[in-house]
Amino acid sequence: MQLDFTTLATRDSYPWLLATVTPRPIAWVSTVSADGRTNLAPFSFFNAVCARPPTLMFSVANRPDGTKKDTVCNLEAVPELVVNLVPFVLAEEMSASAASLPYGESEFEHCGIASTPSVRVRPPRVAAAPVAFECVLDRVVLIGEGPQAANVIFARILFAHVSDAVLGVDGRPDPAKLDLVARLGGDAYARTREVFSVTRPD
Repeated sequence: MQLDFTTLATRDSYPWLLATVTPRPIAWVSTVSADGRTNLAPFSFFNAVCARPPTLMFSVANRPDGTKKDTVCNLEAVPELVVNLVPFVLAEEMSASAASLPYGESEFEHCGIASTPSVRVRPPRVAAAPVAFECVLDRVVLIGEGPQAANVIFARILFAHVSDAVLGVDGRPDPAKLDLVARLGGDAYARTREVFSVTRPD
């Protein structure tokens, strides 16, 4: 099969991206509005992009009507965020937090997700997340315009929370103990418990 992406409509190209660029880690992003109302939303176009300075990236697509999602609106008002990683035990809650709620209604409260205060930034973090990165907004890069266009968020890490429960004997995170979930196509997800090693060349 061959696909000419220059001729595909967004409704056709998007499912192909989701089904082939896998597995995708999930950024479960908490932000606050100017008046302190919390928001929590998952994004699977996400990864680490730089260690100097330590920087994360995730992409937030516009709504079908072309308007910005709450995460972007909040970051424009309060340029601080927490990127929480999602363990298998919180997969259902993460999925539930993707629901479209009225602006200002907290997904923490709506989905029964416990939060805890952050150290350096105003948005709270997910209390049970095994890893949470407190960040400040570095920049937003716009890709395209209108419906489904992307707001690519670059966030500089200030502070990290890593649960002792997910550390291995070497003091580093153990993928099996982290048991993170990653997005596949459609409603499918993967877990990080199946691991193999390949020696890299010098």
